[in-house]
Amino acid sequence: MIAVKELLYLYCVTKDSLPSYDFADLGVKVELVYFQGTYAVISSVSPEDFSEINLKRHLTDMSWVERNIRLHEKVIEKIMKEQTVLPFKFGTVFECKANVEKLLKANNLEFKTVLDFLEGKEERGLKIYCSSEYFKDTLCSKNERIIAQDKEILAAGPGKAFFLKKKKEEIVKDIINEKISEYTKDCFERLKIVAVNAKINNILPKEVTEKKEDMVLNAAFLISSKRIKEFENVISCLKAKYADKGLIFDCTGPWPPYNFCKQVSQI
Repeated sequence: MIAVKELLYLYCVTKDSLPSYDFADLGVKVELVYFQGTYAVISSVSPEDFSEINLKRHLTDMSWVERNIRLHEKVIEKIMKEQTVLPFKFGTVFECKANVEKLLKANNLEFKTVLDFLEGKEERGLKIYCSSEYFKDTLCSKNERIIAQDKEILAAGPGKAFFLKKKKEEIVKDIINEKISEYTKDCFERLKIVAVNAKINNILPKEVTEKKEDMVLNAAFLISSKRIKEFENVISCLKAKYADKGLIFDCTGPWPPYNFCKQVSQI
């Protein structure tokens, strides 16, 4: 078997060439593979990094992963400043240009359809966090059910009071969950009205977010460029509305539209 000297790394697919792009600042030399109105943006990479076996090994090295994912995103983000992109997942590699062309040929119509849909739109992310202790303190001082439970605890003997306190903990937990659900649903639905499409993603644990607050909403929105200001205004209104409710808003973007072309970009 002949050893492969280099692999071709796929960043994204576009409908336009890249005549004025310079990626020297990123240390990347990109090439294009063309087929009937679609361009695959690629660069050469070493099998020592991106062969199937070596990639699996490198994925356990978080510094390597972070460095290379950042480069992957920077290349795509630079392109999307000027044109619509269909981004591919990190680590998508091919052995030769003929295989890249086969991908374009087999999915030409679908790629064009998705690119047409994404044109003039951008992805924005919204993560909402909640300070549980702040939330609990606010509820305990105002909620009638909890106030009534506290009165019952004070009037009870030691034995009964113990069980009433346990019951209170369950009541507090239920009310917190109800209110968080109510607040996050309101936020999502109000932003969804402004968006072309919207998606709720999995909640991330504190080990991933590295925040002391709990994540309570992880959403992505596909926004028409003409409605970005409107979307941002809704965010501002929601921040003001929930400023005293213990909610913390983390709005990010624009991002490559992974959430709205996932099935295609993972072909």
